[in-house]
Amino acid sequence: MAIQEAKLIWRNGEMIPWADATTHVLTHGLHYGTGVFEGMRAYNTDHKGVCVFRNRDHIERLHYSASVYRFDMNYSVEELMEVCKQVVRENGLQSAYIRPLAFLGYGEMGPSSMNCKTDLIVAAFPWGAYLGEEGLKNGIDVAISSWRRLAPGTVPAGVKAAGNYLSSRLISLEAKTHGYEEGIGLAHDGTISEGAGENLFVIHKGRILTPPTAASILNGITRDTAIVLAKKLGYEVVEQALSREMLYGVDEIFLTGTAAEITPVKTVDGITVGNGERPVTKAIQDAFFGIFTGETQDEWGWLDPIEG
Repeated sequence: MAIQEAKLIWRNGEMIPWADATTHVLTHGLHYGTGVFEGMRAYNTDHKGVCVFRNRDHIERLHYSASVYRFDMNYSVEELMEVCKQVVRENGLQSAYIRPLAFLGYGEMGPSSMNCKTDLIVAAFPWGAYLGEEGLKNGIDVAISSWRRLAPGTVPAGVKAAGNYLSSRLISLEAKTHGYEEGIGLAHDGTISEGAGENLFVIHKGRILTPPTAASILNGITRDTAIVLAKKLGYEVVEQALSREMLYGVDEIFLTGTAAEITPVKTVDGITVGNGERPVTKAIQDAFFGIFTGETQDEWGWLDPIEG
């Protein structure tokens, strides 16, 4: 999706004009993929005003990702949570996609660069339904990709690192080149892993199944949200390995992610999912979006108002 520019970006402790948020071409992160980030959303809720969704969980994961790659983070979780709210507030946004990014900056060259400084930015800008409003309502067409996700012991798939998304680009490009809206990657062992930028769930014989973290997935925050809501609704949720052919015979499939939210899958490799009805997916969608209307009680403290 094209970026809709806002007015300001926070960088290394100060709010600067959007156009001034530039970096040197010899920045470490450009050459080695040494960046970790989060994708977050702010929603204009009916009962609490503009809120950042699961602010703490995202920023805690950002700190975790930075620690795995030994980045120095000079701001606490609480400080960065406040920055995320500040960026939305000072840009006058009612709803927004928020992108915190920590990356190794200019000053050293070489993979380890142990003394390279960490640069930190937080941007926020308007963003609609990533896979389209039509996709949210009626589902999307996906294809199983020939590309496999990162195997355990290679690069940590559970860290939200910039370099991991080279795999996502290949998976998504392959699918879209062949007329699908998204691609699904396989794990190292040939089982189902996740979408290019989404986690995957299937409904089969009344149970909700999803690949485990060992399937080289990012343990998504929206994934966790869907699991919590599904259990609250009384559904059984099981993390287990899923074979490719299993996806051709299940009742429902949906994808989750900050960008994708809760998006149903209509077809896999051209095969219609189930009978086209999606009662379980709709129940979880309604519960998810109900958080922002007040119809679902936020008993987990997921909404962080930008004011007050």
